[in-house]
Amino acid sequence: METDQILDYQAILAPTDSFHESLESFFADSNAKGCNVTMPFKEQAAQWVDELSPAAKIAGAVNTIMRKGDGTFWGDTTDGYGLTMDLVQHGIQLEGKRILLIGAGGAARGVIIPIMERNPSALVIANRTEQKALTLASLVKENWVSGCTFEELDQLDAFDLIINSTSASLSNVLPSVSEEVISQAEAVYDMVYLPEPTIFMQHAYDLGVKKTIDGLGMLVGQAAKSFSIWRGVEPNCKPVLEQLRKAL
Repeated sequence: METDQILDYQAILAPTDSFHESLESFFADSNAKGCNVTMPFKEQAAQWVDELSPAAKIAGAVNTIMRKGDGTFWGDTTDGYGLTMDLVQHGIQLEGKRILLIGAGGAARGVIIPIMERNPSALVIANRTEQKALTLASLVKENWVSGCTFEELDQLDAFDLIINSTSASLSNVLPSVSEEVISQAEAVYDMVYLPEPTIFMQHAYDLGVKKTIDGLGMLVGQAAKSFSIWRGVEPNCKPVLEQLRKAL
C-alpha cells in the first residue's frame, strides 16, 4: 500500500572515530525524526540514546533511533521483528514449537526477544563456545530458554525450526550442527541472503527439510518496522521484497 508520507531518507557516512558527534549533528535539525544505524555503529548507538527497548537491551545494540516528544531519544533493534514477520509470511508459526538458534553473537542477541514473544515451547541457543550460549540464555528469565554446544544438540529432542544467525554462509561454510539434527527440522532459516540458496539452505534441502528460507524478508521487515516507529504506519513489504529479489 502507499503510505502517502513525505520524508527525506538518505545514507550518511559517519566517521568511525566521531559517531556520536555525527548523531548530534543530524538531530540538531528539529525536523529530524529518527534514523537507522548500521554496522559498525550499533553498539555506540545503544550507548548514545536515553532509553532502550527490551530487545535492544538484550542485544546491546540499536539499529533504529527515534526522537520522542519530550526531546529524548529511544533506541530499538527491529531485526527480530523482521525475522518473525518473515517466518509468519512463510506460514511458519512459532507458538508451541521447539526452536534452535545457531550462534550467540550480535545477530542472535537482536532476535531473541521477538522470538520469545511468539511463545515457543523451547528455545535452544547453540554455539561453538558454550559459555557464550549460556550467557545469552541467562539474559532472559525463562526456564524454556537454554544454551549448549553444537555437540550437545544430538542429545536433545528434535527441533521444528532451526535459525542460523551466523554469517558462515557468506563464506560458504556450514555451522557444525549434525546432519541428524538438521534433517529432523520442518524448516530452516538462514539470516543471510545470496542470489542463490545459501549453503546452509541447500544442505538442509538435501537432507529433506521441507522449507528453507533466506534472510532477505527479514531485511525488508526490519526496515518496515523502523518506518512504522517513525511514521505510525507500516508499509506493505511484498512489492519491495519482490523488487529486491529480482535485483539480486
